[in-house]
Amino acid sequence: MYPAALSSLYHLLPRVGHCGGNAPGQHNGLGAAVSWAEKGKAPRRNTLRAPMDITRSSIATAKGAAEWFTGDVYLDAVAAAPSPARVQANLVHFTPGARTAWHTHPLGQTIYVTEGIGVCQRRGGSIEVIRPGDRVFFEPDEDHWHGAAPGRFMVHLALNEADAEHVIANWGEKVTEEEYANAPAVTG
Repeated sequence: MYPAALSSLYHLLPRVGHCGGNAPGQHNGLGAAVSWAEKGKAPRRNTLRAPMDITRSSIATAKGAAEWFTGDVYLDAVAAAPSPARVQANLVHFTPGARTAWHTHPLGQTIYVTEGIGVCQRRGGSIEVIRPGDRVFFEPDEDHWHGAAPGRFMVHLALNEADAEHVIANWGEKVTEEEYANAPAVTG
């Protein structure tokens, strides 16, 4: 019924029978698949698997510090690995027009846009529009800022490293309204 290469994967298929087969009880006579529940059979359970490892969130959403942001910005901690690991991750929610101050990261930073439309700039460069799925890497000690585009929300995952010798960020002056106004027009 299935090619030999796929037969070992058959157990991974959803338990709704198969279309086009002639095995008894696999379709309702009209060609529609019949679920195992409709047939009165429970799906097989894999009792050899360990329980799913879920870490429940116990950290409330935090409002971004006014010294570091212009506008309303909210942070949700995603990961803060204990030493000797250095990775920290936050989901950062920017309201329209909200943005970071100029800042650097001693070990660099990666942001990954998950929602909305944003803008970012490194010192001396042009302002770039960023959209969901875009990934931006800021080099270690590269002065930059990022935030939501005018009139748009934006959410990104911020991936940073820190340890006893390196802070996550060194904060500078706020991005001025004149600097922010140079953002390109956003369409779509």
